[in-house]
Amino acid sequence: MNHDQFNQRYVALISFIAAMGGYLFGFDFAVIAGALPFLKDYFRMNEYVEGFTTASLALGCILGCMLAGKLADTYGRKRALFIAATIFFVSCFAMAASFSLNMFIISRFVAGVGVGMTSVVSPLYIAEIAPASVRGRMVAINQLTIVTGILVTNILNYLLRNSGEDAWRWMFGLGALPSGLFLIGSFFLPESPRYLIARRKNEEATSILKKIGGPEYAFTNIASVEKSLAGQLAKPNYKTLLSKAVLPAVITGIGLAIFQQLCGINVVFNFTTSIFQTIGFSQDDQLKQTVFIGIVNLVFTLIAMWKVDNWGRKPLMLIGAAGLAILYLFSAYFLQQGSALAAGFLLAAIGVYAMSLAPVTWVLISEIFPNSVRGIATSIAVVALWLAYGVLVFSFPIIAKHMGTFTPFYIYSGICFLGVLFIIRRVKETKGKTLEQVSDAISMH
Repeated sequence: MNHDQFNQRYVALISFIAAMGGYLFGFDFAVIAGALPFLKDYFRMNEYVEGFTTASLALGCILGCMLAGKLADTYGRKRALFIAATIFFVSCFAMAASFSLNMFIISRFVAGVGVGMTSVVSPLYIAEIAPASVRGRMVAINQLTIVTGILVTNILNYLLRNSGEDAWRWMFGLGALPSGLFLIGSFFLPESPRYLIARRKNEEATSILKKIGGPEYAFTNIASVEKSLAGQLAKPNYKTLLSKAVLPAVITGIGLAIFQQLCGINVVFNFTTSIFQTIGFSQDDQLKQTVFIGIVNLVFTLIAMWKVDNWGRKPLMLIGAAGLAILYLFSAYFLQQGSALAAGFLLAAIGVYAMSLAPVTWVLISEIFPNSVRGIATSIAVVALWLAYGVLVFSFPIIAKHMGTFTPFYIYSGICFLGVLFIIRRVKETKGKTLEQVSDAISMH
């Protein structure tokens, strides 16, 4: 299908609304970096509490992912997004109003439930709505909103740095504004046509598909989806994921999800202030670095969106894994020397990650599973992602405290070299293919 054969504005609009969940993902992910110096003083945290408080988001994400797959497959993608938006809205106020460490950790856990749900449902929904020729770019909108959320949050954190010991309350409370917009926007989204066809609601699906690409597009898509669903369970269960047709995709999806986190880049996002403190940066300069990181992240995500449907998924993933493996060796060396040059190599690592592993992993996870199990299979992969994230952010302060801030980056470099081998072996190119063609190719792998 050519670009001029579908309603680009309509597809972009609904993709952006669904991707508002990504903005809030970015907010909850980034806000902790600016707030940690204040939280450590306010709640008198040691390195174990600091790690657990940061990782509590991941624990909520795991629950959110597990809920999201079932909710998305049972009640629809639209309702799942609406529930996630409501959770975001409530959790922002709860974190800002926390009067004890336990209340804050519980509130951050609840925020994680919302993050986990949107990290499954937003890319899943966009992948099912978007035509094949632009699906990579549209799903990458979710990553664009994530990095926009990170950048805006980092800027607000920097502006709020001198507003007193309660600055962290404003940092968390301001998340209620985008949460409210997402809540309103999700109410007006159409349901995913693929979900409707699986529920034998073909008239509703036809209406939405006609808006996207016209009558012929609607007819072709309905026939294709019905063929892929023939003889398959309308309500899949977790045993389905172990079948010969599905298991290869599940293994690939879980492997990519774990690698995206254990590659280590998110410690730079979450512990920016701690890392740059070790090479002599002041608190003001530490928070300034979070802004630079946010800008680099946004610019290189735009490059990824521009190239993901041209260069393809696999080349970008290989560039990311190999590039990080090399950059981490330099970063670790200069951190070990206490040199400010480490900042440059860490920024370069952010750029490489932002144009490769960050968006393309989400694109692949949203593409590689068969229609009949896409909801629960995506949720399993993203649960694995958040488990890996939890391990990463819990372990970093402890390793850094006892073995030096540089040591984890040597470990992450080794993991990235292994990631190159995994990508070569397991990842199939998916650009330009319909979701049905992709799942057929993966199942034969």
